[in-house]
Amino acid sequence: MAKSRGGGGPSSPGGRSLAGTRESLADAGGDELSSLGSDSEINGGGPEERRVDKFGFIVGSRGAEGTLEEVPLEVLRQRESKWLDMLNNWDKWMAKKHKKIRLRCQKGIPPSLRGRAWQYLSGSKVKLEQNMGKFDELDLLTGDPKWLDVIERDLHRQFPFHEMFVSRGGHGQQDLFRVLKAYTLYRPEEGYCQAQAPIAAVLLMHMPAEQAFWCLVQICEKYLPGYYSEKLEAIQLDGQILFSLLHKVSPVAYKHLSKQKIDPILYMTEWFMCAFSRTLPWSSVLRVWDMFFCEGVKIIFRVGLVLLKHTLGSSDKLKSCQGQYETMERLRALSPKIMQEAFLVQEVIELPVTERQIEREHLIQLKKWRETHGELQCKSPPRLHGAKAISEAEPAPRKALEPLPSIIVSPGPAPVPKARKSKEKSREKGPASPANGPGAEGNGAPGTTRELLHPQVSPHHQSKESLSSRESEDTYL
Repeated sequence: MAKSRGGGGPSSPGGRSLAGTRESLADAGGDELSSLGSDSEINGGGPEERRVDKFGFIVGSRGAEGTLEEVPLEVLRQRESKWLDMLNNWDKWMAKKHKKIRLRCQKGIPPSLRGRAWQYLSGSKVKLEQNMGKFDELDLLTGDPKWLDVIERDLHRQFPFHEMFVSRGGHGQQDLFRVLKAYTLYRPEEGYCQAQAPIAAVLLMHMPAEQAFWCLVQICEKYLPGYYSEKLEAIQLDGQILFSLLHKVSPVAYKHLSKQKIDPILYMTEWFMCAFSRTLPWSSVLRVWDMFFCEGVKIIFRVGLVLLKHTLGSSDKLKSCQGQYETMERLRALSPKIMQEAFLVQEVIELPVTERQIEREHLIQLKKWRETHGELQCKSPPRLHGAKAISEAEPAPRKALEPLPSIIVSPGPAPVPKARKSKEKSREKGPASPANGPGAEGNGAPGTTRELLHPQVSPHHQSKESLSSRESEDTYL
């Protein structure tokens, strides 16, 4: 294991401590996942024998899904068109029509645009533009051996039945290693936490390594700050916040968990730290992440509350959960019905839990923490609740205005003084001058030559040209 933290944490019903290390979250299924990721089992058949579903999971594997609710093609094309318009005018939409963005995220982002939309929502696109070349610079560095060893051991555990990560040493595992190594170099004081691996893997399914890295940075620093620090203080605080909110959402479930003395960290750690990517069916994971990137951590809280409410929220459901062990087993094997995409998303949308409630409860739990544990050792930045808060805290830099090429209008003849005009008129009335004679052209009359080289522009034409030049300048500015 990579890092240890102090003992004395809560223990599972079976007696195994879940608070011993930051990597304990992977221990629960480590042996099982190791066998699933073995070359003999995964790569036994050739690629031509392998069929995958629309998400990239091998058909017949645990990750693959059966019957899915398909969005009609016409509806999908309409949504794509709307999302393209939003993404091409993102600053305007974020400033004036954020509620519309939220509604469209709740309906689900079109698969073809999901990766791009996540980058815009999280602010990682702006972050990348502000740090051009930084990922490549980190990618070239060796990295700390103590983290590299742990990362390498974890690679085959991440979605071993997905086509990107099915092969040991394949491009998916290579990119995952690059992203996680780069983060340990970008934030050496935090290093690596095993719960970051599934987060990074989900991102890599939707975008290239550099974009996935900056998206991971935003999740760790803006959406879930402190979650992956050594002492896991932030996740423990959020566990208490979740438990307190459960008292209002489902008093029956709250009372049962209190009676059984089950600490929230025993069932919510993997849910929250992995953003349900290792808990829900894949279609539900993507819908939850769409809303999470838009609205922030309150979506994670809502999903957790919905699962607890519909698992332990009635006396009938509690008949088979008489003890601590039975309750934990029920929470580890959630009913497929409550995790189904349409049901879960609707329940999450309708659950009245707001950022204000979460922040108020955070202050209460922080005060209690200080009374029992003292000050937090991990000084995390404040949590930002979704895309709107992030865009306001880190606005995209405005591009400097560049002057357009000016329109050159050929000048007309120089103005003639009034006195000279009257003399010329009197000459015209008099006898013809030699310049106007038959030999004028051969003599190279200056007036005629000037007119041939520089045709005279009428005042009307000149005013139109000048006006169009001014209009172009005003329109640009």
